[in-house]
Amino acid sequence: MNVLITGGAGFIGSHVVRLFVEKYPNYHIYNLDALTYAGNLENLVDIENKPNYTFIKGDITEEAFVNSLFGTYKFEGVIHLAAESHVDRSIKDPLAFVKTNVIGSMILLNAFKECWKGDTTSKKRFYHVSTDEVYGSLGETGLFTETTPYDPNSPYSASKASSDHFVRAYGETYKLPYVITNCSNNYGQNQFPEKLIPLFINNIIHNKPLPVYGDGNYTRDWLYVKDHAIAIDLVFHKGVNGETYNIGGVNEWKNIDLVKLLCKQMDFELGRPKGTSEQLITYVKDRPGHDLRYAIDASKIKNELGWEPSVTFEEGLEKTIKWYLSNENWLKNVTSGQYQLYYKKQYR
Repeated sequence: MNVLITGGAGFIGSHVVRLFVEKYPNYHIYNLDALTYAGNLENLVDIENKPNYTFIKGDITEEAFVNSLFGTYKFEGVIHLAAESHVDRSIKDPLAFVKTNVIGSMILLNAFKECWKGDTTSKKRFYHVSTDEVYGSLGETGLFTETTPYDPNSPYSASKASSDHFVRAYGETYKLPYVITNCSNNYGQNQFPEKLIPLFINNIIHNKPLPVYGDGNYTRDWLYVKDHAIAIDLVFHKGVNGETYNIGGVNEWKNIDLVKLLCKQMDFELGRPKGTSEQLITYVKDRPGHDLRYAIDASKIKNELGWEPSVTFEEGLEKTIKWYLSNENWLKNVTSGQYQLYYKKQYR
């Protein structure tokens, strides 16, 4: 089977690519990534020479290029992770999110539709990876389910909601075989340090302020990235076409409580006196359209496919901290931008 994974040099994508390359030697995994700031091939140096792995530098918004790839490799499976995903960036440049998340997804859908051509006897499948942010914001109670109405509040979540709708529309209109998953906040190894946990780890290392939005009571459900990759594997192989599965960590944390736990664990790992890192917490002006709470009901994927998180948040956070502290060269290259200079020369 030839499987295309888009955005495979990014945070979540790199974990999915590694899992598939190592677990399925009879598959050939093609990793398509534009190598924007969020794509880093240092994430995959351990598998880059595997015989069943090929990296392709390219942009999913370039229609002729994408069509040529599908024409050449006849992909039987697509796992679509490539996306602009940072809310703050979407507020500053919403059109970039429309281009990648909506237009790029449409180009992939059209290419897959032509490659599939209504072959109902094959096991071809288009797997679209989305986010819980498409559901909007929860109050103090309740959970997002697969039937929760969409109510996006940021340009990022609106762009992902739009791509979700197009995937479903292709399923209804053309009978395209698809599955969609909506995941909660991911954390773990190799995450670009613009997101909360790696940003704060890096800031604590360098004794920089820890900027907490508003009163810090915004609540998120945190999912360990390796658990997410395992869930993606399960849905890709065992999920039912036309279905949506919510993937959550069953780990709700208020931002301020998470930050204080992170400070405590960082003080321990760095051998600093208790309370040292917590003094770096700085409350800053809230961002526009900030959703109060996300929380996922992951009972469907548990009951139907047997998936559930393998670690508690405390355990996953400890693993994450230890990885960043053991890979300071990776962190230094990412924060300095050196990784981009190297790969731009290598993949012109």
